[in-house]
Amino acid sequence: MRRTYRAFCLLILISGTLLHGEEWHSAEPGWKYEFPRDHGPHREFKTEWWYATGTLDDGAGHDYGFQLTFFRQGVRPGSKPSGSSRFRVTELPFAHFAVTDVTGGTFRHFQKSSRGAFGEAGFAIPVAQNTRMAWIDGWELRQESPNHFRLKASEAGRAIDLILVEEREPLVHGKDGISPKSAKPGHASHYYTLTRLQASGSVMIDGKTHPVSGLVWFDHEWATNSLDPDEAGWDWSGLHLSNGEDLMLFRIRDKQGKTVFTAGTLRDAKGGVSDLKDLKITPQGGWKSPHTGGLYPAFLSVEIPSRNLHLTVSPRLKDQELLLTPFAYWEGAVKGEGNVGTNSVSAEGYLELTGYGGQILGVNGQ
Repeated sequence: MRRTYRAFCLLILISGTLLHGEEWHSAEPGWKYEFPRDHGPHREFKTEWWYATGTLDDGAGHDYGFQLTFFRQGVRPGSKPSGSSRFRVTELPFAHFAVTDVTGGTFRHFQKSSRGAFGEAGFAIPVAQNTRMAWIDGWELRQESPNHFRLKASEAGRAIDLILVEEREPLVHGKDGISPKSAKPGHASHYYTLTRLQASGSVMIDGKTHPVSGLVWFDHEWATNSLDPDEAGWDWSGLHLSNGEDLMLFRIRDKQGKTVFTAGTLRDAKGGVSDLKDLKITPQGGWKSPHTGGLYPAFLSVEIPSRNLHLTVSPRLKDQELLLTPFAYWEGAVKGEGNVGTNSVSAEGYLELTGYGGQILGVNGQ
């Protein structure tokens, strides 16, 4: 691991000591989402991420998945003052990139970090003169026109280069502009999703390029103290259902592994949005990581009685664990099988499992 990344992680851990009286904003009710403004950074909040996952195929029977996430970890609230040194640190950009070759049975992941002192990394509201939203070295997310985005990343023989077309308007999660993360007040985020982006482009596997198409899910979320100190991690999934519905769901666990909070949003094929109050997520079985020793759920059982929906969500490949410092987590392509009433339904998408392979940092004051 590069020494620069070790130093970067140390800065994250001590960032809370550098504020000298300045205060971070918390996610509060009443946020009015505006675009493209909210595609850009929110530097009054400590933690923010731009997160894209996709399930792709090459039309010849080969399936792929990918994750590309850009993180902004604040050191001091607000933007850098005009005229200050380019080496002054007010935020720490880093990114994770992973590619799953489902058919080939392989998973590889990568990470980058940078101070962005010379513009090699950063975050911006996309405008005609500069369409970038988030970038670090050659990894980037752009909004090239109001409904068109582009994702690019390449590392060690694996790459994606995708054009994304927005099929549905942004989906805001929660109520009154916030997405609660605890039954206790004061723990929430601002969170929206572009649930169904039609993707076309290419995936590179071990130096060989494959034309692909598929669906991409894009999340953008920002907060300061989204988790309560007693909460240890979450199970999250974003799924495209075969009946045209889009489903986001998560459960928060305490340090004993007990579910302490669940939430979800479902958008039906006609655009109707439901804030799911009766969602039940039950982990089933176990998969022990050979890398960290973490015991992850083997699959999830999902029930939404109000929709008469039941799904079993399973990994496309068992080992999709990202081994990173200062923590590891499982993030991978999944499939779902189940029913809505008497009708069969399938799903595809991504699942994120945190807090199993090590303590998570940066989202609850740790």
